[in-house]
Amino acid sequence: MSNQTDTESEMKPVIELASPPHLRRLVLTGFMGAGKSTIGRVLASRLGWTFLDLDAHLEQRTGATIPQLFDRHGEARFRLLESTALASALGQSNTVLALGGGTPEGLTNRLLLEQTPATFTIFLDAPFPVLFDRCMMQGIARPVLEDPDAAQLRFSARHPLYRRLAHLTIDTTVLTSEETVDALIAALTQTPHDRL
Repeated sequence: MSNQTDTESEMKPVIELASPPHLRRLVLTGFMGAGKSTIGRVLASRLGWTFLDLDAHLEQRTGATIPQLFDRHGEARFRLLESTALASALGQSNTVLALGGGTPEGLTNRLLLEQTPATFTIFLDAPFPVLFDRCMMQGIARPVLEDPDAAQLRFSARHPLYRRLAHLTIDTTVLTSEETVDALIAALTQTPHDRL
């Protein structure tokens, strides 16, 4: 007879993916509504790692919100601040990092992601209408989505960048957060470490 409580038996085990120097950080990318923050928190918990949201990291470093940074400095200056925050975040180990939707647009950011050793990038993919509906259901004000046609053009421009950066792409269209994390862990444990 097991001594485990019901809660303990329902908990998912912490997964050992690899030991350094093979894999030190997982990076989640994708458009808004893809679930980067939600899935990132669950994934980090399952791995026993730290979760870091790049936007929150940038806000903490600058003492200003993302909208305030855009208003005060414009997008070009914001992207420079974002690059320095990304470099800082990529210096951390045993971390699941959720990028902002526009982070891969900058060449500096793409190079940082591609050239930082032991970094594995995951693209959480879904069609634009699905992502748009998810954002609307969240009830969070997103100025980028005020013009759906412009937002879809932005999505179309970013999509090839997400795919190019990704070591792994997961279609989240019909998956719950838990199902997505299960699929990610299954794929990661089957990936040869010499390819990371």
